[in-house]
Amino acid sequence: MSLLNLSPDELLSTTRSVRKRLDFGRPVEPELIDECLRLALQAPTGGNVQRWHFVVVTDPETRRALGDIYRKGWATYSAAQQPIIERLRERHPEKYAVQVRVAESAQYLADHMHEAPVLLVPCISGRVEGRGNAELASTYGSILPAVWSFMLAARARGLGTSWTTIHLQHEREAAELLGIPYERVTQVALVPVAYTRGTDFKPAGREPVEQVIHRDRW
Repeated sequence: MSLLNLSPDELLSTTRSVRKRLDFGRPVEPELIDECLRLALQAPTGGNVQRWHFVVVTDPETRRALGDIYRKGWATYSAAQQPIIERLRERHPEKYAVQVRVAESAQYLADHMHEAPVLLVPCISGRVEGRGNAELASTYGSILPAVWSFMLAARARGLGTSWTTIHLQHEREAAELLGIPYERVTQVALVPVAYTRGTDFKPAGREPVEQVIHRDRW
């Protein structure tokens, strides 16, 4: 497949979390996922030791069951977030409007998660319970670049992705569903993958860089 005509800067600034524009009705070729994963394997990793695993879920019944697990976690998360969003209505109307749009988009993805033709579950060997912040940062920092590389490679090929972690509230249940050895392997995300409706994504609104840079000290 030919790549989109994107410069490196355009690729980095327009790889978005795609939800409503995922094309659930269009199959994704297995070889395209493999191609993106080959590129992901080139990402840097802590200690130069790759402990990564990627569960690629395409079976419809398994996707539906995994979607049910995600929706169970989403119901809990959404209920907890609603009062926080409502408090913004009077205090910060502009932020409230943004959060309402984000919540609606996230709800849409939760409702349709199982319809994504591919669900990717990145994993890393070992468990993280009881570890200190330095170890946690090292563990997650060893696989996050690989997943981001996958998402960039997918975007370059006309595919959309979204990093989600809601299903991890029920990680053990997902492990049983997917045959992941829970005691030895940690799931880090659930990434829906699908072609996008159109490829014209724009950079997101962000704080001015001057507001987030701290030179030499905070």
